[in-house]
Amino acid sequence: MEVRKSSYLTILICGSLVLTVMMGLRQTLGLFLKPMTIELGVGREVFALGAAVSNLLWGLAGPFAGAIADKFGTSRAVVLGGLLYAAGFWSLSAATDGTLILVGNVLQGFAMAGAGFSIILGAVGRAAPPEKRSLALGIVAAGGSFGQFACVPFGQILLDMVGWREALVGIAVSAVSIAPLALGLRGLAAPASAQSKQTLGEALREALGHSGFWLLTIGFFVCGFQVVFVGVHLPAYVADKGLPGWVGAWGLALVGLFNIIGTYVAGMLGQTKRKKYLLAGIYIGRSFVFIIFLMTPISEASVLVFTAALGLLWLSTVPLTSGLVAQIFGTTYMSTLYGIVFFSHQIGSFLGAWLGGKVYDVYGSYDVVWKLCVLLGFVAAALHWPLRDAPQPRLAAAAGD
Repeated sequence: MEVRKSSYLTILICGSLVLTVMMGLRQTLGLFLKPMTIELGVGREVFALGAAVSNLLWGLAGPFAGAIADKFGTSRAVVLGGLLYAAGFWSLSAATDGTLILVGNVLQGFAMAGAGFSIILGAVGRAAPPEKRSLALGIVAAGGSFGQFACVPFGQILLDMVGWREALVGIAVSAVSIAPLALGLRGLAAPASAQSKQTLGEALREALGHSGFWLLTIGFFVCGFQVVFVGVHLPAYVADKGLPGWVGAWGLALVGLFNIIGTYVAGMLGQTKRKKYLLAGIYIGRSFVFIIFLMTPISEASVLVFTAALGLLWLSTVPLTSGLVAQIFGTTYMSTLYGIVFFSHQIGSFLGAWLGGKVYDVYGSYDVVWKLCVLLGFVAAALHWPLRDAPQPRLAAAAGD
């Protein structure tokens, strides 16, 4: 058990910075799809499958990493995650065929489980006062969005200056900065008094027996499918349409920039509005943004407008989804429970990344997957609307003690 504890403000700042680096560097991967597959002579499905496996492992390992962080604290998991992340990017830089692409992505998957959303949001959720929790989760999620805005252009500059191998080495060096940031996340295990009132097994049985938990979990699958498909394949998609490389890079950067606004506003609205209705609105909004983009003749302007609009709805699901987990079940095992919900997100991420590459290699077009993104958005909205979001009775009882 970690003894020396960080303050709420320190946790919020360091948690935001960790996600800035983790999510920012992650979003640079799409820039490397076309140059790596061309030079290595592999299909886009190989690259996409690597990214898909990474996302699946991130989700699969997430609940276990969350359980460790809930019980023993956060900082050790984050340090290990940062080092594995750097090793993953270095492996990609050394790739000569599909093997090291897969190895690098496997390492990144475990890294994201140790220092990604589930761990950081659980830490912030425990540290934040209840009346500030939704906003705090929005702020820390916005850190990941700022990282996307800052790191994607950085990755494109490196790619243009030194080529894809050296650019990935530079990104690997940048990933090492995650480890020292973990020092600000010390002492974040749930208090012993809270742990003694409910065991982990009891928490899992409670959540798995709650219909709202399942609706939240299934709905989050859609988020993962949509954002990872766009994040991995958008740069190649716009290049295929004859647009210059900077359009895809700055498109992803704009997603990150406008998502800073989206996640902050979502967190703020989640303080006073029903989170499930906000989530339903976000998914409907995404579907309409996709429809308008697909119906508009593609140009530099249309791509940038599309990505800015999508950015407002990008990770704004994260503070609301994680906030609902805390609201319904409490924060003692928040990293574990959110890790399970997030695993569904990562199954969607796996399919969004892999199916995009598979469909392109078979049909020479992404059209089928774009249409699937539209349909799934409406399905997710329908799933969130009837969700039971009242806190469990034991939380009200505990508050009255």
